[in-house]
Amino acid sequence: MVNQKIKDKILFFQRNEISEYFIYRDLARAASPENQRILEEIAEQELRHSQALRQMSGQATRPDRLKIVFYSFLARFFGLAFGLKLMERGERLAQKNYLTDPEFAFLLKDEEEHERKVLALLSSQKLRYAGSMVLGLNDALVELTGVLAGLTLAFGQTKIIAAAGLITGLAASLAMAASEFLSVKEDGQGQALTAGLITGVSYVLTVGLLILPYFIFSSPLTALAFSLTVAFLIIVVFNFYLAVAKDLSFKKKFLQMLLITSAVALVNFLLGTLIKNFFNL
Repeated sequence: MVNQKIKDKILFFQRNEISEYFIYRDLARAASPENQRILEEIAEQELRHSQALRQMSGQATRPDRLKIVFYSFLARFFGLAFGLKLMERGERLAQKNYLTDPEFAFLLKDEEEHERKVLALLSSQKLRYAGSMVLGLNDALVELTGVLAGLTLAFGQTKIIAAAGLITGLAASLAMAASEFLSVKEDGQGQALTAGLITGVSYVLTVGLLILPYFIFSSPLTALAFSLTVAFLIIVVFNFYLAVAKDLSFKKKFLQMLLITSAVALVNFLLGTLIKNFFNL
């Protein structure tokens, strides 16, 4: 007879294991044939874990539907490799608990084998063209936030600012896409056209999101405030993706990108003030 504290922990892991069974099974359906077999094996392993834990707890648990939908969506939207990497972070936390609690020691060996299978699968699921997306997003954030900050002080009409920013952004996206195409083609390490398109599309989407407030608000300063808020949110999401996908420090990359973007925006804001006063706009 286990005490209530241990039972609660068993039920927690039991629900986690059955939820991951459904997640891996769902991912297997959308995977390539060679990866489908590995994911199905992992799913069955999670099911066995859940059944073993159910024998210990003496009661059934329902899977976490929100978790299943969340991970399945991320894997489909950001790619299988990203979804699996994020899942593995949770698995490592589970392994730490198995190590510290003798009651779960019998699961540790399976979890380690599980991790080896996922790592082997990840090695064949390279995050292709992540660098191209990084280039498009990063440059658009740094360049356009600076441009919009400068234009906001130089001109007093949001429509003019939006039009100027849009022209600048579209021209820069074409230049960045062409540069990435030539760079990848020169290196011979990927499909140059795809890399160029990803860079250009990432740039254009970021430009669209940053300029949108200038089409909504009549006050330039209000529009700039919302544009900078959008930039902040993009930086958060973007760096979370990079931290998971490339096993980087989220805090370090986030602060670095936020500092650079803010510094460029501030400098251009001051330049806009000087230009406005100098030309008496």
